[in-house]
Amino acid sequence: MRLREAEAEDVNRKTDIAVVGGGPCGSFSALTAAKLGVDVVVFEEHKEIGVPSHCAGHISLNGLKQLGMSLPQKIFENEIKGAIFYSPSGRDFRVRFASPVTCVLNRALFDKHLTELAEKAGVKYHLGARVDSLVWENGFVRGVSVKGDTIQSNMVIDSEGCSSVLLKKSGFATLDKCMVVNGVEGEIDRISNVDQDTVEVYVGKKYAPGLFAWIIPRRDGSAKMGLATKTGNPRKYLEYFVNHNPKAIEKLKQSKFVNVSYHPITLGGPLAKTYYNGLLIVGDSASQVKPTTGGGIVMGLNCAKIAGETAYQAMKHENYSEDFLSLYQQKWHKAIGFDMTVMRLVRLMLNRLSDDELDRLISLCSELHMDETLQKIKDIDFQGKALLPAFKSPNIWTVALYFLLASITK
Repeated sequence: MRLREAEAEDVNRKTDIAVVGGGPCGSFSALTAAKLGVDVVVFEEHKEIGVPSHCAGHISLNGLKQLGMSLPQKIFENEIKGAIFYSPSGRDFRVRFASPVTCVLNRALFDKHLTELAEKAGVKYHLGARVDSLVWENGFVRGVSVKGDTIQSNMVIDSEGCSSVLLKKSGFATLDKCMVVNGVEGEIDRISNVDQDTVEVYVGKKYAPGLFAWIIPRRDGSAKMGLATKTGNPRKYLEYFVNHNPKAIEKLKQSKFVNVSYHPITLGGPLAKTYYNGLLIVGDSASQVKPTTGGGIVMGLNCAKIAGETAYQAMKHENYSEDFLSLYQQKWHKAIGFDMTVMRLVRLMLNRLSDDELDRLISLCSELHMDETLQKIKDIDFQGKALLPAFKSPNIWTVALYFLLASITK
């Protein structure tokens, strides 16, 4: 076992752990393993970390706290105390907390910060280095191929994202295509008639079938906006939303939409198997993303930490078999498995509701003052466990029963 020993070898040709992808999950798994003493190299296909940005960076403060993250203030673009949910016809349901529960991060700066932490721990980054394939030896993953060159490693952590190119080439199961939506997002230079500390969510099949549209304000008067859709062209849906949603029109009439990016979002819940001989799969590659919202930072980082720890243990025991690496899946499943199962069920039920039923559901939440119940929920990431105490309220049973009946009586 080599744990940061000074050896006369080309680190570009051999390393303990090769990580594919320099996004948050790749960097956090690399950081975790490096802090434990493992040599790690990260291969990132883009020439700059955090660019292009494929995420609004809306993340829970509690999630950051649980991960032990203390971020520089320059990364924070806003703090959020509440949310407004708009139905297809414009009815609304509002939830507001006494103090901030989420924050808006500059994703490029956030990604770069994690990279800096990892580099300080000894991780080496290769930018503009697209991994072509995994390198196999006697049934084990033993490195990666980059631009035709082979980089040997004891094992690989795949954090390549939704593309899952390497997994497909290897014949492994990948994301559930039926549960992938296509997102478009960007920045609004100015926005009117919004509460600076409140995100806005717009549901409905005529605007965003399969997920929702969002407006996330920033302190400087600008905002992040986007939507995701299961069918059709997301840009055309966004144009329709901007020009036809009565609530959005008033807020966006003087706005310019810039820095537009497109990306898939996986909502199907984690892969059934996230480990093989010499290989761990983490983040969007493993579909460790909240099916209810498409948010993947907190869930992914929790799993990335476990992946880094498991990689260290594999090094320590010189055991890279899938029997040993299955420890990774056991641990992340214990941490997020129940919540992911609940959120996937909720997503499937939401997808079955018509726009009229969504109107009624949001009206019901408002009429029954569900905001008072939701204000008692302390965790918006681990939604399965967080909702259990809420069922002490009779009102949530009324909403849940309507939700259930509406989603199954088709």
